[in-house]
Amino acid sequence: MKLRDAPSVCPSLWRWLPCPPAELRLDLVLSSGQSFRWWESSPGAWTGVLGGRVWTLRQDGDRLWYTVYGEEDEHEEEEERDECPAKAAKLNAAETDRILRDYFQLDVGLSALYHAWGAADPLFRKVANDFPGVRVLRQDPVECLFSFICTSNNHISRITAMIERLCQAFGRRLCCLDSRPFHAFPSLSALTGADAEARLRALGFGYRAKFVSGSARAIAEGLGPEGLCQLRTAPYAEARRVLCALPGVGAKVADCVCLLSLDKAEAVPVDTHVWHIARQRYGVALGGKSLTPRAYEEIGDFFRGLWGPYAGWAQAVLFCADLRKGQ
Repeated sequence: MKLRDAPSVCPSLWRWLPCPPAELRLDLVLSSGQSFRWWESSPGAWTGVLGGRVWTLRQDGDRLWYTVYGEEDEHEEEEERDECPAKAAKLNAAETDRILRDYFQLDVGLSALYHAWGAADPLFRKVANDFPGVRVLRQDPVECLFSFICTSNNHISRITAMIERLCQAFGRRLCCLDSRPFHAFPSLSALTGADAEARLRALGFGYRAKFVSGSARAIAEGLGPEGLCQLRTAPYAEARRVLCALPGVGAKVADCVCLLSLDKAEAVPVDTHVWHIARQRYGVALGGKSLTPRAYEEIGDFFRGLWGPYAGWAQAVLFCADLRKGQ
């Protein structure tokens, strides 16, 4: 990694993890609607917030390069801050490696899964040849839940802008890179204030404002963020049931949270894209002219039967392919 490849701030240490493109393609994973906190800051480089810190990632051959930026010093003089807006993060190499490996679930062998899915499903094999390295992120459950509450009747670019406004209004400021401020995702307590719903409506959240503030209060008064995280060890059906009891959380949002933050690899989020894929490409004759609750369950069961215990990961590949072709 050459120094000129780094963003134009005080240089931080670049490190790398071994990771061939068949195991991870940043350009596909970070732009396919799994997370809404990453942007392509320069060609091939992705900058975003993970674990309360700002990272830049890029790939070069079989290496995943990364650098982490520290938080601004609140007592820094303004002139110094302009000259060097981000300090090197005080995390050791073993910890940053661990965070990235966990986030991208690099201990899961993706190439072997692709081979198994392709052997079971010729249609998957045909699509997968053009879309290698699509894997499922392992996100913070609180961030994942509130991000996906915002996805109803929405599209990726608008969701991304909403999440950015949410973080700027309610999240802790982390640092500024190339004149762009970065904020942590809001804490649960920040979203439970008496004026949270009104502030969210002022930010353009519409009817979703009630669901965000309502779910924040429900979790704070019930499970708590620790209990939400503990759903990782609960059976899939139980985790889904708990999530669906929250305001604004239906089967699809619950399945997104189960898959992308609660270690339920069998969860298959079914939206209109996946419904059309099931009907048009797989000939699954379910429901009428709309995606009914019964059709939703039957489509999930169909793909779990076809692809096995990592069905949600296989669905992510087809969803990514469908999204890219639509664009």
